[in-house]
Amino acid sequence: MAETHQKVVLVGDGAVGSSYAFAMTQQGIGEEFVIIDINKERTEGDALDLEDATPYTFPKNIYAGDYPDCKDADLVVITAGTPQKPGETRLDLVNRNLKILASIVKPVVASGFNGIFLVAANPVDILTYATQKLSGFPKEKVIGSGTSLDTGRFRVGVAKKLGLNPASVDAYILGEHGDSEFANIDEATVGNVPLVDFAAKRGLTKEDLLQIEDETRNKAYQIINMKGATFYGVGTSLMRISRAILRDENTVLPVGAPLTGQYGLNDIYIGTPAVINASGIADVLEIPLSAEEQAKMDASAKTLLATAHKGMEETGLE
Repeated sequence: MAETHQKVVLVGDGAVGSSYAFAMTQQGIGEEFVIIDINKERTEGDALDLEDATPYTFPKNIYAGDYPDCKDADLVVITAGTPQKPGETRLDLVNRNLKILASIVKPVVASGFNGIFLVAANPVDILTYATQKLSGFPKEKVIGSGTSLDTGRFRVGVAKKLGLNPASVDAYILGEHGDSEFANIDEATVGNVPLVDFAAKRGLTKEDLLQIEDETRNKAYQIINMKGATFYGVGTSLMRISRAILRDENTVLPVGAPLTGQYGLNDIYIGTPAVINASGIADVLEIPLSAEEQAKMDASAKTLLATAHKGMEETGLE
C-alpha cells in the first residue's frame, strides 16, 4: 500500500454512501476519493459539494468516476443496493441485492483492483460472503461492516442508562447484523468491571440490559419508520473501519469477519471483534461465550448460512 497517497472508491452514492463520503472528508482519510453510482449526475454533484468542505478540513481530490478507476485503489467500499423499506427485514433484501452486488464486484475485479473490499449493503453478512466468493479474493481482504453499527447502538443505550461516555462501555453485538444479533452481556465490562456488576450497583438488572439489547436490535426499524433510512451511524462506522485499514492501526473493531473455526463455525461472515490493519482482517477474535450466548451465535449463523446459500442458488451465483 502506498505510504504517501491513498485512494478510496465508493460504489453507491445513496444516503449511506454520501454520509460515509462526508465522514471521510471531515476526517481527512485518503487523498483521493472516487464516487461511482448508476446516477452519474448525482455523483458529480456530490463530488462538487464535498470538495467545498476541503478548505476547512483536509485537502482531498474528490471526483465522480467509474469502475476502471478501481485499478489502483487501496479500498473499495460498497454501499449500493436496495434499502430497507418499513416492515422489511434485512434478509428480505437478499436476492435483489445479490444481483446488484454481482454487477459491481465483477467490473471492480476486472479493473485489476487488488486492494481491500469493505461491504455495507444489506443483508451485509451475506453480501460480504458473496463478495469474497465472487471476487476470489483472500478472505482477510474482504470485510463487512457487520455489527459495528449495532455495537455502537448498544454502547449508546447502556451509556445513557449509566451516565457514561459510550466509548467507556466495552461491549459487543455479535452475530448477524439483523434480527438474530445479540449482546455479549456476560463478558462486557466498564473499566474492567463486569458490566452486569457495574450496572447492578446503579440499579440496573441483567433484564434491564437485555431490554437495551432488544432496543438495539429494533433501533433501525424505529429510525426507518421515523425518517425513512439510517445513514449517519453506519457512515461513521464505515469511516472508522476505513481509518483502521488505511492507517494500518491494528485496531480491534466489531466487523463482519470470516470465521475459520471460531465459535465452532466455518465458511461464514458474521459479526465479531477482529484486528483490522492495512492487510484487512489480521486476526479474528473469539469471545468466550456462555452456553446461552453460544446457542444464540449458532442460531444466528444457521439463519445466515441458509439464507446465503438459498439466495446465491436462486440468483445463479452459486
